[in-house]
Amino acid sequence: MRIFALNPGTTGIKAAMFEEARVLWTENIDYPPGCAMGYASLDREAEEMIRGAILAFLASKSVCIQDIAAFVGRGGLLHPISGGTWTVNEAMLADLRSNRYGSHASNLGAIMASRLADDAGGKPAFTVDPVVVDEMIPEARISGMPEIPRYSIFHALNQKAVARRAAAQLGKKVEECSFIVAHIGGGITVGAHRSGRVIDVNNALGGYGPMTPDRAGTLHMLDLVRMCFSGRYTFDEIKKKIVGGGGLRAYLGTNDFREIMALVKSGDERAALLVRALALQISGEIAARAAALCGRVEMIILTGGLAFDEDLCAMIEERVGWIAPLMRIPGEGEMQALAEGALRVLRGEEEALVYERE
Repeated sequence: MRIFALNPGTTGIKAAMFEEARVLWTENIDYPPGCAMGYASLDREAEEMIRGAILAFLASKSVCIQDIAAFVGRGGLLHPISGGTWTVNEAMLADLRSNRYGSHASNLGAIMASRLADDAGGKPAFTVDPVVVDEMIPEARISGMPEIPRYSIFHALNQKAVARRAAAQLGKKVEECSFIVAHIGGGITVGAHRSGRVIDVNNALGGYGPMTPDRAGTLHMLDLVRMCFSGRYTFDEIKKKIVGGGGLRAYLGTNDFREIMALVKSGDERAALLVRALALQISGEIAARAAALCGRVEMIILTGGLAFDEDLCAMIEERVGWIAPLMRIPGEGEMQALAEGALRVLRGEEEALVYERE
């Protein structure tokens, strides 16, 4: 069975073809002129142009679209849902096309999966563990301000995929395990995984948790409020300071962690201090998730792009190794996770979930 997976980004779509769980090829498809960043206000004309670009690309690879068994796209901003593989239906498409719950590149994934599935003669279209997966326990939703409850937006696709991989390495099902998974990259989310569900996690997109290469993380609220009402900044300028222009970039002028570690190795004491601070903040978030799991943690898993850096991971392990053994599964593996989610449904190992509008 062939599965075609799509992961939209800012300037193009990452596409991969799988023969069941085995990747055959991975390519990047650029958006047509005028469509880059167009997912934020995607109209049907732009949608049609992007669909055409994907079909042309598949034709250039001599792919007969009717030979594809299923299409799967990275999920977008929907109302909170549980983890799993979801059928792309009209209710989901309506919420994604209208940006009802926010605009994000990933909103395009399920839309394109559905369009291509129709082109292939009505094949199934899925999305797997979208960023809005919300399985938090009631206690984790309380923030201290009733008007602003805590809610779940995190790297659900990769976190759940690496949790399954770690469970397999232990010879268990993920439903039998208790893990802390830290996705450390441009965004950093740390989830408490109990019996296959993420019962507590920080919302990095909303400015909560550790700082990252370009996000500020949790801040002193009153100082932030003073900045907001100082008259010196617009809403968009403050937002940029929190997400996109904050974190290590605000201090060092770059969010490229390889450049930052090169500064550290060259003897830059300020860069070294900031990396140690990053490790401390990530470690603190991991320790907080241990509390959510009542200290019963079998494994701490570091994943995401920063997990490739052995020095950073060693700093984190030094601080949290007392909680549980640490496993590194670097990178994101999102394409593989998408294909495996679709495959579990095609094989009858899981039942596809059905989205309903709220």
